[in-house]
Amino acid sequence: MVLTRFVAPQQPAGAWVGYYEQYPFALQPPDAPLYDLVDDPGTARVLSATTFGKWGPELAEVVGAGPLTVAGVATDCCVVSTVLPAADAGVPVRVVADACAGSSDDDHGRALHLMGLYAPLVEVTTTDAVLAG
Repeated sequence: MVLTRFVAPQQPAGAWVGYYEQYPFALQPPDAPLYDLVDDPGTARVLSATTFGKWGPELAEVVGAGPLTVAGVATDCCVVSTVLPAADAGVPVRVVADACAGSSDDDHGRALHLMGLYAPLVEVTTTDAVLAG
């Protein structure tokens, strides 16, 4: 299992400058309480990134050929930003719909619909289906 988290960069660049002008509360160091995981990750690997999407060489190394099973928040931001590049890289992705939450119920539904359009690269599924194998 790999847990991922968004953290602010030390110095925003490009379009991120405007993002942090709009959301200055988020421009804090990675060890700020704002970026703490809700639960203790124990021995799970934690991947921190200054981007919403977490797909990249570090996660690809862990996932290998996949599948990548994704749960998290926000469906309409970090989840979709991670899922689509992973699928585009050829990794089969399962999005656990009932283990994700969006910024609103409507935004959650729209993001799930969008990712479902990428079938068979992306499968939108449920916790029960994943646990059933």
